[in-house]
Amino acid sequence: MEKAVLKSDYYYDLPPELIAQDPLEKRDDSRLLVLDRTSGKRDHRHFSDITEYLKKGDCLVLNDTKVIPARLLGTKEETGAAVEILLLNNKGGDIWEALVKPGKKLKEGSFVTFGDGRLKASIEKVLPDGNRLVRFYYTGIWEEILDELGTMPLPPYITHALKDKSRYQTVYARYEGSAAAPTAGLHFTKELLGRIEESGVRTAFVTLHVGLGTFRPVKAENILDHHMHSEWYSVSEETADIINSTKQENGRVICVGTTSCRTVESAADGKGFVKAGSGDTDIFIYPGYTFKVTDALITNFHLPESTLLMLVSALAGRETILDAYREAIDQRYRFFSFGDAMFII
Repeated sequence: MEKAVLKSDYYYDLPPELIAQDPLEKRDDSRLLVLDRTSGKRDHRHFSDITEYLKKGDCLVLNDTKVIPARLLGTKEETGAAVEILLLNNKGGDIWEALVKPGKKLKEGSFVTFGDGRLKASIEKVLPDGNRLVRFYYTGIWEEILDELGTMPLPPYITHALKDKSRYQTVYARYEGSAAAPTAGLHFTKELLGRIEESGVRTAFVTLHVGLGTFRPVKAENILDHHMHSEWYSVSEETADIINSTKQENGRVICVGTTSCRTVESAADGKGFVKAGSGDTDIFIYPGYTFKVTDALITNFHLPESTLLMLVSALAGRETILDAYREAIDQRYRFFSFGDAMFII
């Protein structure tokens, strides 16, 4: 029987003013804490300096998912009460799995109207976890209606309104389907990616549609009792070939973000080679996990007691990570989605 792993071991105290509420004017002006996980050495740089830590033959793995404006505010047809629907997964056609608020008011058979009737929805089914299957009715193009009526589903710790929707997308976002951004990628500009590629570093793209399950708080004190929600991912033949040849040539596979890391680890075979394909993953990476593909990780600073903090602790060691977080707090780094970055090498 596996020994209990305590959620409270991943707690740290964060001053609220260090939670970044807005993106910086220039993406790669964010700060960068470079952590050598072997020696524990830490460098304090800016993200644009990351080229100094990359080598010819390395491979950056980036998640090219695109966030959809998944938060819809409407009214219940029967009563006129205000309701919110947050799209999670497209189940085919016009049926979506969604989070709804307030849940008690939206039972099976309820109807919701958005945007003066341009979009309507019916609650088809209440799922065991409380989510709903929702069917949408509209005339026109779904993507255009959603872009017009929906808003970006920013995390609850961000209280400021987002002035520019594009700042909650990576510059390489391509395939729509995420309810949250793969935020480690927000630091890259097209110019920086160009410089990286010119230096002989390869880039490989995976797709993982980020669901809100990634950010669900861990409620169980023994984290082994925590259930991860599944997310859809895809790895192309081209990406698998780039990653596998990098490994064979002794280059480093550097994942940009925990979502890219979870994708390549989910797609890896027992020998550490990535297989092309797509499917759902509910992989939960915490200390004790043996990484099959990931050699280094570019990531943001994560919430206390979160599965993401457990993932980076699996790579670098819990004490090493918590020490680095304490130093980042002392140095007044900006935390979470719009915050600064860490490069674990």
